[in-house]
Amino acid sequence: MDNPGMVSMFKALTASGLQGFLGCPAVIYEAALIDFFENALVRDGMVISTIDGKLVEISEELFAETFELPVEGLTDLSEIPKNLVFDAKIIVSLSGEPASTSGKKHEMTIEFRLLCDILANTISVKAGSFDALTQEKFLMMAAIICGVRINWSRICFNILKDMITPGTRQAKGYAIQISLLLENVQNLELGESSEFPSSKSLTENTVHRYIE
Repeated sequence: MDNPGMVSMFKALTASGLQGFLGCPAVIYEAALIDFFENALVRDGMVISTIDGKLVEISEELFAETFELPVEGLTDLSEIPKNLVFDAKIIVSLSGEPASTSGKKHEMTIEFRLLCDILANTISVKAGSFDALTQEKFLMMAAIICGVRINWSRICFNILKDMITPGTRQAKGYAIQISLLLENVQNLELGESSEFPSSKSLTENTVHRYIE
């Protein structure tokens, strides 16, 4: 890749500790996932569900170990130092003026539009406009860009818990990650697997669409 900005962005993303979470094998078990979400609940801080009558328990510790997620650092994105948030607003800006944290992606340079899309698709997974730059997504970007230590295990596991909590704006997601967790449950019949749609995966062709 000969785009320095894109290379720098991917290096920062890799350094964040999210590589194990984002780089899972793109295989899903659709029938098992439907069962998982229909029967899931949060109990004693754990995600519990049943699939084909078999109990499945996912703790934050198991979640962190499976995806090799950082377990130290900030657990609240709003605690990122304000000076670093301001620096990030300048770094991502297309115009050179501080970017708005409630604006649109077109206000950012190409590599950070891509980063925003990666986070929207794979981490935050919120219902609403995909094109909108929310405060949550921007703070995630700021943490990655500025190298802030984040307890991504806690952040992502809390998002998973929100996915199965009625009344939240959290969309259902983490299909690849949940499928991998289910693969590790002993004696659990998952049914047929399928590849995650390539249109939703990050590939070299996807990256080139942003650059060209």
